[in-house]
Amino acid sequence: MRIIAGTARGRKLCPLGAGREIRPTSDRAREALFSILMKYGIEGARVLDLFAGTGALGLEALSRGAARAVFVDHDPASIELIQRNLVACRFSERAMVLRRELPAGLASLRSDSESAGFDLILLDPPYRQGVAAETLARIVELDLAATEATLVAEEEAGVELPERVGDFSLEDRRRYGTNGLWLYRRGPGGAA
Repeated sequence: MRIIAGTARGRKLCPLGAGREIRPTSDRAREALFSILMKYGIEGARVLDLFAGTGALGLEALSRGAARAVFVDHDPASIELIQRNLVACRFSERAMVLRRELPAGLASLRSDSESAGFDLILLDPPYRQGVAAETLARIVELDLAATEATLVAEEEAGVELPERVGDFSLEDRRRYGTNGLWLYRRGPGGAA
């Protein structure tokens, strides 16, 4: 697993420990996702990486010019792995790593988010447990997203996620093998 593009391009990320149940987003899916996200602008973005695992999604955003990223996971081993990967990529000063149980711990992020909210929110929860839909709804309920934010959920490709979440509409859906990516957008002033 490596950083695909940007200032840390080609940098290998710290490997997962033996027996770990983290399912990192494949290089292929990450490359495709960030090609799509580039049209919305990553430069200067405030990023929230939920169920962060290795931190690969948030690290890719930082490498491509995001201003700041907050990584959230409940597993102490994942927290340590994210911190090691931040050091390896030299992004520690632009990042915060939080240990929270999700989606319940999202409420505590209100105080950690900047007043304008996050521009890009990435979530890669455990598959087929209803956590992706629940977390998307909670993000909107807590108003964690900026006015023109993009929400990205990764889930097993056969799962159905909603077409709308609050004032966010499904703008794009992609399939990469057994994995699916859902991209939601809200326009200026909350218009979908």
